[in-house]
Amino acid sequence: MQYLLMLYASEGGWNQLSPAEQQAGIAAYTAYTEALAKAGALVGANRLQDSDTATTVRLVDGKPVVQDGPYAEAREQIGGYYLIEAPDLDAALAWAARCPGASHGTIEVRPVWHK
Repeated sequence: MQYLLMLYASEGGWNQLSPAEQQAGIAAYTAYTEALAKAGALVGANRLQDSDTATTVRLVDGKPVVQDGPYAEAREQIGGYYLIEAPDLDAALAWAARCPGASHGTIEVRPVWHK
């Protein structure tokens, strides 16, 4: 079964890290991604641009209304994701707990809807 791991964190946090801390963070995410790939669990992953680049679309009275920015005002924003293959929710949660983002943010785990 596929699961989406959504990585939430404070957007400004990365820029507050020293260059050495940023390098350590990159190394941690690289190792995590390689571990997912080696286990055959990695389906896809990407980092997202900051939420100020987001555009939100919704229908109001049947007409699209476009709004700059994310839909929700929140302290943490989604900064990236991993799409993984796992045999069950417990395995997906174990991968989420190993994600470097779990130490400074939140990892939301959600099963992908299949017909």
